Amino acid sequence: MMAGGDGLVEQALNAAREEFGVPAEFPREVTEAAAEAARRVVSPGNGREDRRDLPLVTIDPPGSRDLDQAVGIRTEPDGGFRLWYAIADVGFFVDRGGPIETEAFKRGVTFYAPDHKVSLYPPAISENAGSLLPGVDRPCILFDFALDDRAEVKELTVAPAVVRSRAQLTYAQVVEHVCEDGTAFRGEEWVGTLDEMRRFGELREKIEAERGGVSLPLVSQHVTHMAARNLGYTLEFEQPMPSEEWNEQVSLLVGHWAARRMLEAGIGMLRTMPAPNPEALAGFRQSARALGFAWPDRMSYPEFIRSLDVKHPRITPLVWQARPVMRGADYVSFEGDPPENPLHHALAMPYAHATAPLRRLGDRYVLDLLITLAAGRRPTPEEVDTLKRLPAVMNDADSRAAKLERRAVDVAEAWMLRDRVGQSFAATVLGVRGGDVEVQIDDPPIRAAADKGDTRYDPGQTLTVVLESVSVQDGRVEFRVGG
Repeated sequence: MMAGGDGLVEQALNAAREEFGVPAEFPREVTEAAAEAARRVVSPGNGREDRRDLPLVTIDPPGSRDLDQAVGIRTEPDGGFRLWYAIADVGFFVDRGGPIETEAFKRGVTFYAPDHKVSLYPPAISENAGSLLPGVDRPCILFDFALDDRAEVKELTVAPAVVRSRAQLTYAQVVEHVCEDGTAFRGEEWVGTLDEMRRFGELREKIEAERGGVSLPLVSQHVTHMAARNLGYTLEFEQPMPSEEWNEQVSLLVGHWAARRMLEAGIGMLRTMPAPNPEALAGFRQSARALGFAWPDRMSYPEFIRSLDVKHPRITPLVWQARPVMRGADYVSFEGDPPENPLHHALAMPYAHATAPLRRLGDRYVLDLLITLAAGRRPTPEEVDTLKRLPAVMNDADSRAAKLERRAVDVAEAWMLRDRVGQSFAATVLGVRGGDVEVQIDDPPIRAAADKGDTRYDPGQTLTVVLESVSVQDGRVEFRVGG
């Protein structure tokens, strides 16, 4: 379904950015400092290893320029793996206490919207000098894993390095090579990484299942700017590709071992999530059974989620009902004793964000800390103070980014429906909240609330909703249940 037009979408998104405190242009002193920093020449030596020999590749959505990670995987003679994960070294370019860092603390994250993104760091760094673009030397923090044939870690080293990525790939290209005939990149020195990525990812997914980790089979709404048409946008329901899930296992491995190192050292910042609320879990079990899903009494929540068939006709209402079970992800810094609840319970392990320093402020400081610890040193009092400041900054930034993302979807929905007031749409009930029933409309791909009146509706039930009013500027659509 296409949306586009006369600038109303852009006006609404600009208003949303202002409402949620998303910065606009970088101050001049920041862009000048970034341009100067981007001219720094990286070279091996002084503790920075030369690993330009590694045939690393980046895997990202099409058109990405802020490339945080490059990966290489090799099969060892014993059936195990050697895994290299290079992460952009933001600290090489962004001085502590300087104007770039000061501005980054005001932003916290890169903010994404379909018309444009608002970067954490100026493009001179985030999309050029600091990005792991192919064919150029780049500073990085290199994680070097030795793993056995079950993909369990035997050894890990972390060090500053210089790398040179060989290719910039998309998730779709990886799937094409791995899941089709395997000839798309035959002959490339780095093709072994793609050949092993699936095996590695599936083994790590098995380990995740064994420890009780769980992730919902989410189908998300995604708004994309269609550059080929003036001010055009498309809104669609989207599932992650298998290659995204395999690549995510690499990131999760790095985040877990980053957390372990910090917990062992008694200093750091974790990404945590509390255990499921028993009442929410009981309510979800009841909803799942009402939707027709078999859930034996002795089957745990993670086991149930992994048993689901994503093609089940009622999978979306089920996932919608699961939302309250795992909530409350938080950043927590610590010095000395670990946090009272150090686990990320959805992952069933200690975890830290460390793999996206060009797009998340806190990752850079986790990486800096790991290098400090690897050198046998302790962070300075000033560095400890920075770690303590970060959770509040990151939690606020995450909240603003989530609000902007939701508003972008709301605006796109309103734009597509602006000329359809009074029309009826077939919908599926996702849940009930107050006097409204939450529904999913497949055509166009919209999730909305409708005034249900006094009638009772159950998740998974089909009904008809009528569009009552639309405001593109506010990203608001109003439906009622009716024929």
